[in-house]
Amino acid sequence: MSDDFLSREEAAAAAANGERGRDTRAYLTGFALAVLLTVPPFVLAWTGVLPRGTTPWVIAVAALVQIVVHLRYFLHVDLSRQKREDLQLILFTVLLLALMGGGTIWILSDLAYRMH
Repeated sequence: MSDDFLSREEAAAAAANGERGRDTRAYLTGFALAVLLTVPPFVLAWTGVLPRGTTPWVIAVAALVQIVVHLRYFLHVDLSRQKREDLQLILFTVLLLALMGGGTIWILSDLAYRMH
Protein backbone atom coordinates (compact mmCIF):
# COMPACT_ATOMS: atom_id res chain seq x y z
CA MET A 1 0.00 0.00 0.00
CA SER A 2 2.78 2.47 0.87
CA ASP A 3 4.60 1.68 -2.40
CA ASP A 4 1.44 2.49 -4.31
CA PHE A 5 1.11 5.75 -2.41
CA LEU A 6 4.71 6.72 -3.15
CA SER A 7 4.30 5.97 -6.82
CA ARG A 8 1.19 8.17 -6.97
CA GLU A 9 3.05 10.90 -5.13
CA GLU A 10 6.00 10.60 -7.46
CA ALA A 11 3.69 10.62 -10.47
CA ALA A 12 2.00 13.77 -9.18
CA ALA A 13 5.40 15.42 -8.61
CA ALA A 14 6.55 14.49 -12.11
CA ALA A 15 3.34 15.86 -13.61
CA ALA A 16 3.74 19.08 -11.63
CA ASN A 17 7.34 19.46 -12.83
CA GLY A 18 6.29 18.88 -16.43
CA GLU A 19 3.49 21.41 -16.10
CA ARG A 20 5.79 23.92 -14.45
CA GLY A 21 8.28 23.53 -17.30
CA ARG A 22 5.53 24.02 -19.85
CA ASP A 23 4.31 27.16 -18.05
CA THR A 24 7.83 28.55 -17.84
CA ARG A 25 8.37 27.89 -21.54
CA ALA A 26 5.08 29.64 -22.38
CA TYR A 27 5.97 32.66 -20.23
CA LEU A 28 9.41 32.92 -21.82
CA THR A 29 7.87 32.66 -25.29
CA GLY A 30 5.39 35.41 -24.41
CA PHE A 31 8.17 37.57 -23.00
CA ALA A 32 10.30 37.12 -26.11
CA LEU A 33 7.36 37.99 -28.37
CA ALA A 34 6.52 41.03 -26.22
CA VAL A 35 10.11 42.28 -26.49
CA LEU A 36 10.15 41.66 -30.24
CA LEU A 37 6.92 43.64 -30.58
CA THR A 38 8.15 46.50 -28.37
CA VAL A 39 11.69 47.24 -29.53
CA PRO A 40 11.12 47.70 -33.31
CA PRO A 41 8.42 50.40 -32.90
CA PHE A 42 10.70 52.29 -30.51
CA VAL A 43 13.57 52.05 -32.98
CA LEU A 44 11.33 53.16 -35.86
CA ALA A 45 10.08 56.16 -33.90
CA TRP A 46 13.56 57.07 -32.69
CA THR A 47 15.39 56.78 -36.01
CA GLY A 48 12.65 57.99 -38.33
CA VAL A 49 13.46 55.34 -40.94
CA LEU A 50 9.88 55.11 -42.19
CA PRO A 51 7.81 58.06 -43.44
CA ARG A 52 5.91 60.01 -40.79
CA GLY A 53 2.55 58.65 -41.90
CA THR A 54 3.66 55.01 -41.88
CA THR A 55 5.30 54.88 -38.45
CA PRO A 56 2.07 55.35 -36.41
CA TRP A 57 0.39 52.55 -38.36
CA VAL A 58 3.30 50.18 -37.74
CA ILE A 59 3.20 51.07 -34.03
CA ALA A 60 -0.59 50.52 -33.90
CA VAL A 61 -0.35 47.11 -35.58
CA ALA A 62 2.48 46.06 -33.25
CA ALA A 63 0.38 47.21 -30.27
CA LEU A 64 -2.64 45.18 -31.41
CA VAL A 65 -0.52 42.08 -31.93
CA GLN A 66 1.06 42.63 -28.52
CA ILE A 67 -2.40 42.75 -26.92
CA VAL A 68 -3.10 39.32 -28.43
CA VAL A 69 0.27 38.03 -27.15
CA HIS A 70 -0.48 39.28 -23.63
CA LEU A 71 -3.96 37.76 -23.66
CA ARG A 72 -2.66 34.41 -24.87
CA TYR A 73 0.62 33.94 -23.02
CA PHE A 74 0.16 35.90 -19.78
CA LEU A 75 -3.59 35.97 -19.14
CA HIS A 76 -4.10 32.49 -20.67
CA VAL A 77 -7.15 33.58 -22.67
CA ASP A 78 -7.64 31.60 -25.84
CA LEU A 79 -10.58 30.57 -27.98
CA SER A 80 -11.31 27.36 -26.11
CA ARG A 81 -14.81 26.84 -24.76
CA GLN A 82 -13.78 27.33 -21.13
CA LYS A 83 -11.96 30.60 -21.74
CA ARG A 84 -14.61 32.17 -23.96
CA GLU A 85 -16.40 33.73 -20.99
CA ASP A 86 -13.17 35.44 -19.91
CA LEU A 87 -12.67 36.74 -23.44
CA GLN A 88 -16.24 38.05 -23.57
CA LEU A 89 -15.74 39.79 -20.24
CA ILE A 90 -12.54 41.44 -21.47
CA LEU A 91 -14.15 42.53 -24.74
CA PHE A 92 -17.17 43.97 -22.91
CA THR A 93 -14.83 45.91 -20.61
CA VAL A 94 -12.95 47.26 -23.63
CA LEU A 95 -16.27 48.29 -25.21
CA LEU A 96 -17.34 50.16 -22.06
CA LEU A 97 -13.96 51.91 -21.79
CA ALA A 98 -14.08 52.88 -25.47
CA LEU A 99 -17.60 54.28 -25.08
CA MET A 100 -16.64 56.28 -22.01
CA GLY A 101 -13.40 57.55 -23.53
CA GLY A 102 -14.98 58.34 -26.91
CA GLY A 103 -17.96 60.06 -25.27
CA THR A 104 -15.66 62.16 -23.09
CA ILE A 105 -13.57 63.25 -26.08
CA TRP A 106 -16.73 64.01 -28.08
CA ILE A 107 -18.23 66.14 -25.29
CA LEU A 108 -14.99 68.01 -24.61
CA SER A 109 -14.39 68.72 -28.30
CA ASP A 110 -17.98 69.96 -28.66
CA LEU A 111 -17.52 72.26 -25.65
CA ALA A 112 -14.24 73.56 -27.05
CA TYR A 113 -15.93 74.25 -30.41
CA ARG A 114 -18.77 76.16 -28.72
CA MET A 115 -16.39 78.27 -26.66
CA HIS A 116 -14.57 79.61 -29.74
